[in-house]
Amino acid sequence: MCLCITGFLPDEANDSSLQYELDVSSEFEQAVMEILGWRSLATEADGELLLSKEQVRQIATVINEVLPDDLDMFIGVEASMLRR
Repeated sequence: MCLCITGFLPDEANDSSLQYELDVSSEFEQAVMEILGWRSLATEADGELLLSKEQVRQIATVINEVLPDDLDMFIGVEASMLRR
């Protein structure tokens, strides 16, 4: 299982297509789960969570990535056969 961050245009855009996707490297999973208040990936493997702007900022800092600030950002747990 891995954490996946996705981004979509805000609702008013009337476009539900995926605009951004990032699989969080396993080395950062624990830090991201702490930001979210999650105990384990297995217990949170049910759908996607809408991230607040503050959570997006904190996650971007710990994973050392620039995340879009103009999209509605979500995070969820995906089953994966291969890690990237």
